[in-house]
Amino acid sequence: MAESGAGQPGSPGSRPGGVSLRRTLGVGDAVVVGLGSMVGAGIFAALAPAARAAASGLLVALAVAALVAYCNAMSSARLAARHPESGGTYVYGRERLGPFWGYLAGWAFVVGKTASCAAMALTVGAYVWPGQAHAVAVAAVVALTAVNYGGVRKSVRLTRIVVAVVLAVLASVVVVCLGSGAFDAGRLDVTVSGGPGGVLQAAGLLFFAFAGYARIATLGEEVREPARTIPRAIPLALGIALAVYAAVAVAVLSVLGPDGLGRASAPLADAVREAGVPGLVPVVRVGAATAALGSLLALILGVSRTTLAMARDRHLPGALAAVHPRFQVPHRAELAVGAVVAVVAATVDVRGAIGFSSFGVLVYYAIANASAWTLSRAAPARVGPAVGLVGCAVLACALPWASVVAGAAVLAAGVAVYALRRATASR
Repeated sequence: MAESGAGQPGSPGSRPGGVSLRRTLGVGDAVVVGLGSMVGAGIFAALAPAARAAASGLLVALAVAALVAYCNAMSSARLAARHPESGGTYVYGRERLGPFWGYLAGWAFVVGKTASCAAMALTVGAYVWPGQAHAVAVAAVVALTAVNYGGVRKSVRLTRIVVAVVLAVLASVVVVCLGSGAFDAGRLDVTVSGGPGGVLQAAGLLFFAFAGYARIATLGEEVREPARTIPRAIPLALGIALAVYAAVAVAVLSVLGPDGLGRASAPLADAVREAGVPGLVPVVRVGAATAALGSLLALILGVSRTTLAMARDRHLPGALAAVHPRFQVPHRAELAVGAVVAVVAATVDVRGAIGFSSFGVLVYYAIANASAWTLSRAAPARVGPAVGLVGCAVLACALPWASVVAGAAVLAAGVAVYALRRATASR
């Protein structure tokens, strides 16, 4: 981090107060964190709106989202190996493109993912106790913030349990659907009846479910041998998630068809009911709630680390840069993020915020790809970042117009704050 003036990440004295985060995570741990973010509530929530947009082109949309996600993942892996510090694309944009682009990436990530945190918390409430969804959501946020406060190792242990439960539930859904009398391979027609625009919009919505691999990069300061661990963990986590998503999408489509899937409020539960196994519906509901908890845990973890990095550079209050001397976690950032998410989850219904979150995250990854472009002048090394950058821009613009307008407005507000702060500092 020669440009930032910091010492080597993880070394004593490299951070304010001489306290850095502890490097405790290996490849397996990092993969679990990524899977906990990706194989979460997104697969339970994103399939239906994507099917409404793409119709029979849903599987094509899934492939497009996976291609863009792969390019983003490779760019993130290369950048994380070069800059093994907490903060993800906030750090990469700052170091490779300049302070403004780092700030914009961090702003897009924190705002978009804070909305995602609240959405995941409300999803837990909706499945566990629909009549008291807001109260359950707040309780979930408080509990998981406490888990993260106790150290990243505790978070990873809980995430392992969550991932195991969710994968078991999804495997049950796939087996039941593919083995039922309701299975019809003709429903897997890949003609693009929704048109190219519908496919791109669906891909943008499905990207919401893929974006969790960023959590591995944002934990760069807590990973052992980051130059080796992160480039291995990111594509491995993404590959597993893609295989799971493809299997679930094929299984559910084969039973409900694109029209039925688009109308479903709880597509996986509806699919097992249609397949003739209604007794599995409560299990799917438990799996959805568990998946949302896993996503919320990983989201709070990632947003707090980006908040830490931005606070270190005074883009956010400097007090949030504190690292707990015992637990070696950004405890003030975690408490602040938890408090904001709890307030939002208690007062606003943001379960429809998938488009808004996707817009912010696509901007975040566009900056990641632009940063990766600067790592090498060789043309072959620039193909992935170029495809990822164009893909992010196209998918962001293809999202529902309300999401695009709201996302652009929030980004503009962040830019205004940045400009005001710089003008004040110059005086």
